[in-house]
Amino acid sequence: MAVDGTWNITMQTPMGERSSSITLASDGGALTGTQAAEGNSTEIFDGAVAGDEASWKIKIDNPMPLTLEFKGNVEGDTINGTVSAGFVGSWPFSGSRG
Repeated sequence: MAVDGTWNITMQTPMGERSSSITLASDGGALTGTQAAEGNSTEIFDGAVAGDEASWKIKIDNPMPLTLEFKGNVEGDTINGTVSAGFVGSWPFSGSRG
């Protein structure tokens, strides 16, 4: 599928620019993978894919315990979308396959 592979993404957060890498694999409408940043790695959950649209969630502890919800659109080797973090708000992310 269009989303499968390893992606380097950048988020424009309220605390500045943050980068991470994520490896995604689709199986029908399900999406699984692992996201890593700043020496930490976590499994994604509630992953879904439909056409060029992908969504997933991760739990983080730093700078505070939060669940981040990613929703993005894949176009070739680029992905763009929004990260929502509950009461903290939401911000854009973008990335490239690599």
